[in-house]
Amino acid sequence: MNRQDKGAIIQDLSEKFANNPFFYITDASGMTVATTNKLRRLCYERGIEYKVVKNTLIEKALETLDTDYTPFKESVLTGFSGIMFHPESGKDAAKLIKDFLKENKDSISLKGASIDAELFIGHDQLDMLANLKSKAELIGDVIMLLQSPAKTVIGGLQSGGNKLAGILKTLSEKEAA
Repeated sequence: MNRQDKGAIIQDLSEKFANNPFFYITDASGMTVATTNKLRRLCYERGIEYKVVKNTLIEKALETLDTDYTPFKESVLTGFSGIMFHPESGKDAAKLIKDFLKENKDSISLKGASIDAELFIGHDQLDMLANLKSKAELIGDVIMLLQSPAKTVIGGLQSGGNKLAGILKTLSEKEAA
């Protein structure tokens, strides 16, 4: 690979890192060709882009960004590295890795992830990343929490109105009798 090809790859990766707030760096060095093809197929089906890139090219692409990825240089960018990009959700790639590991034990491991410029390093972070709520889910939870007291007040007012109507009806029947 010549210098021009490397420059094009670095430019492409820089754009992907800048446009995707969620990416995962994995180690799939122990996988066979058939297992790798299964992983790529699963990524394609779930809308996740998977690329295998040299660590030096990943490092140079990360240097072009505003976020400090120095911790990745020390512990993540070693050995075999594959990158997973998903533009919409920070947890979809983590779920994919967990699902893939159910059928293919010890085939792939999480080296590191960046979720909205927050860094997560190590395979032990996988469970937490898979359970992350998306921004839309968090907004929905907040709206539900805000609506709950209002619904209680409205319900109380409506039931109180029915009681008041019943009392007035009873009083008017007593006066008429």
